[in-house]
Amino acid sequence: MDLDTILHRVEASDIRIVSIVGSGISKASGMPTFRGKDGLWNNYRATDLATPYAFKNDPRLVWEWYRARMRILLDAKPNPAHNALTLLEKEKLSIGIITQNVDGLHEIAGSKEIVEMHGRIRYARCPSCNHYERWDSKEKAEKNSDLPYCPNCSNQIIRPDVVWFGEPLANERWNKAVEWTLNANIVLVIGTSGVVVPVSSLPVFAKERNAIVIEFNIEETPISSISDLSIFGPCEKTLPEFAEKIIKYSRGSND
Repeated sequence: MDLDTILHRVEASDIRIVSIVGSGISKASGMPTFRGKDGLWNNYRATDLATPYAFKNDPRLVWEWYRARMRILLDAKPNPAHNALTLLEKEKLSIGIITQNVDGLHEIAGSKEIVEMHGRIRYARCPSCNHYERWDSKEKAEKNSDLPYCPNCSNQIIRPDVVWFGEPLANERWNKAVEWTLNANIVLVIGTSGVVVPVSSLPVFAKERNAIVIEFNIEETPISSISDLSIFGPCEKTLPEFAEKIIKYSRGSND
């Protein structure tokens, strides 16, 4: 089934898009593979460092790792795929973005309605109180030897505002993601492997409610089997093309 045929299953005046996003959307944003960027960390795995146990056992090591990641992230910019989703929101065609990424590039691109399922690497928070602070400055990223402490809590080390291995997702994030998905009539699944639970269940929920599921990826995934259409290729190219077409459809244009 082609895209034009699929779009005509939805009233042009009643397009409600939710985008479920994975790491593939950020590949064109100047973020190199972390393992290849800094040989110092080749002896570590994310599962060794991104855990509550690792932070409790050696917070300095964990913060050095996150600062190294931040130095890479500071050079990353939103690419045309991020911008296409922001455009859909501005056109009032999008309910929101459900992202598994922690890079914050949707926010930088100007999107407002975002659920960051795995947290935000550009922020840090205190485990004991409600203190949050931005962490994406070159000054903070370079302070490798300094442990950051909460200004409110005595001797409490703050931590990156991300979901670590072994930690549950925040209920409010999951509930919002489910609510958006169940209210959408078009669900875009972008640059994700489709195997990370529980987010991988969201397209299934949408399909059960007869929403259109459109996948954007460079190859087939488990989501392909339930998708109404799989659009293969770099999403920084395919997603802007899709956004242009659906905006024209919503305006009643056949150009």
